[in-house]
Amino acid sequence: MPATDVGTSEDLLAELSTWVKLETPTTDGAAVNRLMDVAQGELARAGAAITRIPGRDGYGDNLIARTPGEGKPVLVAGHLDTVWSHGTLDSMPYEVNGSKAHGPGIYDMKAGSFLAFHAVRSILLLGVVTPRPIVLLLTPDEEVGSPTSRWLIEQEAAQAAMVLIPEPAGAGGACVTARKGVGRFVMRVEGRGSHAGGAFEDGASAVVELSHQIIGLHRMVDLERGITLNAAPVWGGSRPNVISPDAGCEIDLRVNSVADGVAMEARLLGLTAKTPGCRVVVEGGMNRPPYTENAAISALYAHAQGIAQQVGLALPKQHRGGGSDGNFSAALGVPTLDGLGCPGAGAHASHEHILWGHLAQRAALMAGLLETLD
Repeated sequence: MPATDVGTSEDLLAELSTWVKLETPTTDGAAVNRLMDVAQGELARAGAAITRIPGRDGYGDNLIARTPGEGKPVLVAGHLDTVWSHGTLDSMPYEVNGSKAHGPGIYDMKAGSFLAFHAVRSILLLGVVTPRPIVLLLTPDEEVGSPTSRWLIEQEAAQAAMVLIPEPAGAGGACVTARKGVGRFVMRVEGRGSHAGGAFEDGASAVVELSHQIIGLHRMVDLERGITLNAAPVWGGSRPNVISPDAGCEIDLRVNSVADGVAMEARLLGLTAKTPGCRVVVEGGMNRPPYTENAAISALYAHAQGIAQQVGLALPKQHRGGGSDGNFSAALGVPTLDGLGCPGAGAHASHEHILWGHLAQRAALMAGLLETLD
């Protein structure tokens, strides 16, 4: 059993609720920083060495908390931002309903980041000696692809022995040992506007061209290879009697391998128009590289299974289609174990919740890993 006393699920939920009640939309750096201030204050009081990197481009700050020790550290990386805008608490309040605790961002991923924070704070306060120093990294922009934190995640991961990511646990409490790579693109179609009644033949509809392109995107889906594409949102046109001179969409690409990511990126960027008088421009690229399970990740998972058994948890594993900051560390060849947060459901949805009774066991799992990874 871990030496660190992490407390009860009831106590953990009481403190976690204060995090959930601080709304932290990614796009409001000041709001994210208010929660970053809370975490920094507690970790500093516990004795962590703090580094805070000011935010940029409207995003919040990054926070690094280090514990004493020699050698390569264990990096724990979580984010404090959520997809939910200000005022969401009015229509989607924090509340406990039996075994479920609801609230914006509680599952993705305030619970997981809180558990990591709490485990590190408890280790420091109790004076528990860990085989390796711990680096806790809290970031402000994961929900939009980590544009201002990726460099820091990769910098800290490159110096670490292994990486733990407290993203939400999956069904049955599953952790994550692989994720798809993610590409994001924007397609813009330039057509030729004209009157839909009086000068129909003079026009070249960007909306019609976009329709052809979206059907073509769907034909690129290859489920056996794990390649998926989704076009959304979609825009175009102004009035029924105007042939649209412009249209467009965003494209989400998911792949299982680096090679497929390279090939699909080239394919998308090379798309051309099928409709005379129209022009297609695609911009973007791969945002997160694939996170592929290997022998080192399998060994890290097996170690975590042993800790999970000690604290009374089943810990199945899964390969997940969604990306996380674990994609960055795994692509560097650093053993990475993801999905170590709290079980629940409803990420990015109005029924978002955690199964709060699991909080103490998941905190004990995190503490146990930090106490034993060598």
